[in-house]
Amino acid sequence: MKLRPIVIVLLLTFGAVLVHGYHPWAEDAEIYLPGVEKILRPELFPFGAQFFQSHAHLTLFPNLIAASERVTRLPFDVLLFSWHLVSIFLFLLACWELSGKCFSSPRARWAGVALEAALLTLPVAGTALYIMDQYVNPRNLNVCATIFAVSRVLDKKYTQAAAFLIVAALIHPLMPAFAISFCVLLLLMRKMPEGIASLGCLLLPGGFFDTPAAYHEVAISHSYHYLTRWAWYEILGALAPLVILWWSGRIARSKRWGNVDLLCRALVVYGVVYFIAGLVLAIPARFETLARLQPMRSLYLLYILMILIGGGYLGEFVLRNRAWRWLALFVPLCAGMFAAQRSLFPASAPIEWPGMAPRNPWAQAFVWVRDHTPTDAIFALDPEHMNLPGEDENGFRAIAERSMLADGVKDSGAVSMFPAMADAWWQQVQARANWKNFGVQDFERLHEQYGVTWVIVQRPGGAGLECPYGNQAVQVCRVN
Repeated sequence: MKLRPIVIVLLLTFGAVLVHGYHPWAEDAEIYLPGVEKILRPELFPFGAQFFQSHAHLTLFPNLIAASERVTRLPFDVLLFSWHLVSIFLFLLACWELSGKCFSSPRARWAGVALEAALLTLPVAGTALYIMDQYVNPRNLNVCATIFAVSRVLDKKYTQAAAFLIVAALIHPLMPAFAISFCVLLLLMRKMPEGIASLGCLLLPGGFFDTPAAYHEVAISHSYHYLTRWAWYEILGALAPLVILWWSGRIARSKRWGNVDLLCRALVVYGVVYFIAGLVLAIPARFETLARLQPMRSLYLLYILMILIGGGYLGEFVLRNRAWRWLALFVPLCAGMFAAQRSLFPASAPIEWPGMAPRNPWAQAFVWVRDHTPTDAIFALDPEHMNLPGEDENGFRAIAERSMLADGVKDSGAVSMFPAMADAWWQQVQARANWKNFGVQDFERLHEQYGVTWVIVQRPGGAGLECPYGNQAVQVCRVN
């Protein structure tokens, strides 16, 4: 590979971070990073580790990150930022390679890659996914391998494609299933160029119907699992791409762009099949637990490929070699994406650089906890704390490296995939019902039930407790 494309992709990588930001401890980092921290320091998380280890034991992601820390000896926050940059770089490099299989002109090829970089944090319909997250996680690494695999299938290098799909499967337990089905579909449609009426395969592991009664409480809190609970604009976000891809395929056939035509036809069939699967699993109540297969997350790969193809069309037919057109498209687009990210994380710095003290008051409290409390401490917080204004979805376990009672946000996501934990999760969440009105006796009850030794409460809570740390938002208080 020549040096020039690598340099351009590297510049796009840094530009993407500036536009979309970096928040290493946010959202699903609360699920994945404690698994890494537990490997590096086994004494951490003596209580409640099952809520993140349920995911960790199905992927090599925590082992990969932990091994890289042991080899490089980099500070943990520097290591995470480095992996984040690597994942974006590899993703854009894979897109550059795939676009070369679709378009011969450099302007079309680079327009597709640039559009991917500009839309990294675009929400994917009603799936609760972005194209890439603002922090390192298994999905970000999985999608790199996925795009490389699709590119190899188009090149008829099936052994290499299989190798990339195996890597993807080792990194993420669910998303590679969509990639594998799409690659198989590409193979079938290449042999049957007139198209395939349908293709579907649904694996039903044993135990899917054996779930605790408390699981229903988890299920109803994850509306994105159920297509029938999507808003109208989310349904539109699932169906409109199929029309766009159908129309794009017609253009590709008229231009004799064989690989673009093949991708578009395959994506239409792929999208229709998974939409039907999502509808079927969302309607009958008896399929409530099957919905955790999340067939509509198939849109993730569909969106990525649609954006790459759409960007190629823009470069070929609209942007051409006119610099002002490129600026007229990408400057407002990047500004809009930057503004959207600031609205999601208003109380945090746009880029939380390694080594930088957090601006967010909740994160500041979590850092104090990490530095000033014993490793076997057990904390209780508002079970909905990650959804509170100003919290910015910062993960307590990920930052503080301490045990806590199960929360109602990210831990419920783990329970939605592993129903056996539902009863324990429900009991711990219900033990903190009416949290905002808790007094000393309520906190002592948590100590007796679960061994809670510390709590984090919003101001002006904590009356009657010793609170060695506080800021404008929260206090950290000792229970016993």
